[in-house]
Amino acid sequence: MCKILIYLQKKRVAYRKMSSRGTKDLGQERIFFSNVVVIQKRNLFWGRKWRSLDIKIALGMLGFHILTLFAPFTFTWDVFWLAVLSYFLTGALGITVGYHRLLAHRSFKVPKWLEYTCVYLGVHASQRDPIYWVSMHRYHHQYVESEKDPHTPIFGFWFSHIGWIFDSGYIMEKYQERKNVEDLKSQTFYRFIKRTYLWHLFGFWALVYAWGGFPYFVWIIGVRNTCVLNATFLVNSACHIWGKRVWSTNDLSKNNWWVALITFGEGWHNNHHAFEYSARHGLEWWQIDVGWYVIRFLESIGLATNVKLPTYAHKLKKSLDSTNNFR
Repeated sequence: MCKILIYLQKKRVAYRKMSSRGTKDLGQERIFFSNVVVIQKRNLFWGRKWRSLDIKIALGMLGFHILTLFAPFTFTWDVFWLAVLSYFLTGALGITVGYHRLLAHRSFKVPKWLEYTCVYLGVHASQRDPIYWVSMHRYHHQYVESEKDPHTPIFGFWFSHIGWIFDSGYIMEKYQERKNVEDLKSQTFYRFIKRTYLWHLFGFWALVYAWGGFPYFVWIIGVRNTCVLNATFLVNSACHIWGKRVWSTNDLSKNNWWVALITFGEGWHNNHHAFEYSARHGLEWWQIDVGWYVIRFLESIGLATNVKLPTYAHKLKKSLDSTNNFR
C-alpha cells in the first residue's frame, strides 16, 4: 500500500494542473477503509452542467432501481430463476465474455455468428453499445489512474462507480475523438447496433412485459439490470480500492474475491491489469472464473481459437516478489 501512496504522491503535481472545472481539490482525503488517495473529487450532481444525455441515462438508472423496490411484492420462483438466467446470459456471456474479453482485448477468437450472438446479449445489459463500451474500456487501460482514465477512484468512489456514466461532459472533455475502436467501426453489425441501440432495449422490454406482465418486467428488467450494472461498476470502483495486489502494475488494481463471484471472474482485476490480453482472469485454481470456464468450453469443442494466456516468463516479470520498484 505504501508503494501505491508514493506513486500517487508523484502523480499529484500532474493532477493539480488539471482544469478545475467541475472538480474540488481535496488534498489527502482517502477513500473509506483503504489507502487510496482522492486527488480531486468530481461533482456528481451539483455545480456541473447536465446535458440531455446525462439526464436520460440518470433517469434510466433510477428507473431500474425503482423497479427493484417492487421485487418482494412480485416474487415467484419462476420469475426469480428467469432473472438469474438472464443475469448469466447478459452478464457472463454478454459483458464478461463478449464485450470485455472478446471485443475489448481480443483474448480469443470465435466465428462471427457466435461473436455477434454474445455481443448482442451484452447489448441487453444496458451498458451502452459495443463501440462506446469497448472504447471506454480501452482508454481505461491506456490511461489508467491518470487524468484521462474514464473512471478512476482518484476522483472519488462514487464517481468511479457510477458518476462518470452520466457525466458526458467529462467524457467529451477527455476524448474529443475515439479512434481506438476502428476494428469495430469497420463492421456493419456494430455500426447498426450503435445507431439503433435503444430500439433493441425497448423492443426486448416490450416483449418481456407482453410475456409475463409486471412481475416479469420487475425481475427481468429491473432486478436483473440493477444487479448486472452495479456488479460491473464494482469492477471499476471496488477493484481499484479494496483487495489484494499480486502483480506489479502501474495502477491501483486489486484482486477482489467477492466481486469476482458476482461478475463471473472479472473481480480478479489485478490479474487482469497485469495481463490484460489473457482470456483467463482467475489465474490460480481456486480463483473462480466463470468467464474462463465458458471460453475453455468453447475451445474444447473447437469454437474458440487463439486463446491467449500469460506465460511463466510474463508472470515472473510482473510478480511483486521479483521487483522492488513500483513502476
